[in-house]
Amino acid sequence: MQFNPHATPKDTGWIEVICGCMFSGKTEELIRRLKRAEIAKMNVKIFKPMIDNRYSLNEIVSHSEKSMPSELVENAKEILEKAKDAQIVGIDEAQFFNEDLIKVCEQLANDGKRVIVAGLDQDYQGIPFDPMPQLLGIAEYITKTLAICVECGNPANRTQRKVASSERVLVGAADSYEARCRKCHYIPQSLR
Repeated sequence: MQFNPHATPKDTGWIEVICGCMFSGKTEELIRRLKRAEIAKMNVKIFKPMIDNRYSLNEIVSHSEKSMPSELVENAKEILEKAKDAQIVGIDEAQFFNEDLIKVCEQLANDGKRVIVAGLDQDYQGIPFDPMPQLLGIAEYITKTLAICVECGNPANRTQRKVASSERVLVGAADSYEARCRKCHYIPQSLR
C-alpha cells in the first residue's frame, strides 16, 4: 500500500517501510517524507548504521546527492534512547541492522511515533534481506520503489553486484552495484 496522507492514523504511532533495490530512490523518498515533516514543524530524528560511511558520517545521502542531517548508531537499540523526544523517526539502510530493529520500530510506534524505515528488500542474490521482510510484515504503510535496468530499460527490482565478493554485506555504490530487472539479473558462479 502506498502512503496516503489522507488516511494518516490519529493518536497512534505507525511504521512506514520504503524498500527496493539499489538506485531505486529509497533514500530520496525517505528524505522527501522527512523534509515535509520538518516543514510541518515536527520533531524529526534520523539515524543510519555506523557501517554506512559511503557519502557522509553525519547525513543520509541519496545517490542523487539529496541529503539530510542524521546520526550514526552502532545498533538499533541506541535509537530508542536517542529518539525519546522525536515525533518522527527516520531510519536509513535498515538492512544493515540486525533483528533488534524490528522490536525497536515496534516500540517507537507503540510510543506514538511515526517511524519511516528505508532499506534493501533483497541482497545481491535476490534473497530477502533481513530484517526487511519482518518490517514489511508489521508496517502499516509499504512503498516498493523500482529502478531502471541498466541492461534493457525495464523496471528493475534487483541489485546486480559488479565486484567479485561473496560477502552478503558489502557497502558500495555505483562502483560495486547496478540495478537490474529479473530477466537481466544473474549471480556469477563465483559468487554463489
